[in-house]
Amino acid sequence: MKNYLIGGLGGFVLGIALTFYLVFAMSADLMLLEDESQYNFEQTEAKLRESIKAQGWVVPTVHDLQKSMAKFGHEIKPVKVFEVCEPNIANKVLSASDDRIVSSLMPCRISIYEKNDGKTYISRMNSGLMAQVMSPLIIEVMSEASAQNEVILEAILKK
Repeated sequence: MKNYLIGGLGGFVLGIALTFYLVFAMSADLMLLEDESQYNFEQTEAKLRESIKAQGWVVPTVHDLQKSMAKFGHEIKPVKVFEVCEPNIANKVLSASDDRIVSSLMPCRISIYEKNDGKTYISRMNSGLMAQVMSPLIIEVMSEASAQNEVILEAILKK
């Protein structure tokens, strides 16, 4: 009886440890989305700007990481991070005092980069999934922003 109890307890602990390991190992794949663009880097950038504007969003800032790293003597393949915003969506969270904590995740970011395979990729945070552990307002706003970001990207991504 004692051996069954020890074996059962050991299996339970091992199961919990394995679950935590799998959640940790898969978390990056769940939190960040990456897709190949059907265009080269320059075309992807142009198409992204067009699509952002067409959906009524704005681009407050673009970070050219290739240029930034060159200032420090590092040569990297092209990488640009677009900060994109839809002011009406952002206002919903920024007007709610208790939910302003997510302001560190704002505005939404979309990254375009080239990999060693010569292809261009787009990545972004899976904000719809991330929001699921937050307040109802943040769930609503981040899910809406995430869905609209996917609409912005759908004509650019390789199918």
